[in-house]
Amino acid sequence: MFQTTLRLRPYPRGFHLITGEVEEALRECSVHNGIVHIFIKHTSASLTINENADPSVRSDMESFMNEICDDKHYFIHTYEGNDDMPAHLKASLLGSSVTVPLTNGRLNLGTWQGIYLGEHRDRGGSRQIVLTVAGA
Repeated sequence: MFQTTLRLRPYPRGFHLITGEVEEALRECSVHNGIVHIFIKHTSASLTINENADPSVRSDMESFMNEICDDKHYFIHTYEGNDDMPAHLKASLLGSSVTVPLTNGRLNLGTWQGIYLGEHRDRGGSRQIVLTVAGA
């Protein structure tokens, strides 16, 4: 078993590929085959897996999430600004974790798959991600 916390630099609002940062954090792991559980410790950011090649996918995802979650007149929870409740909704819709197989010490993602950080706040700040590896 291996566990570490990855501290991400602040990202602007939107979807960002963090696969490389996760892979870098896993270099100190002695487990070569197993499962990597990737968990974000925040309620206004999310993790998901999607296309890693065309950045327009990330732009389209941001546009879609904004269309369904932003600027609702009935939101009460706006203590930290107008992006507060929309950020919580987006994080709940997308989720706080992903699980990826680890094979020969590498994330076993598909050719066009990457791990996304969904930053749903205008100024979300640094994010913490817990990486847990279980395996042989």
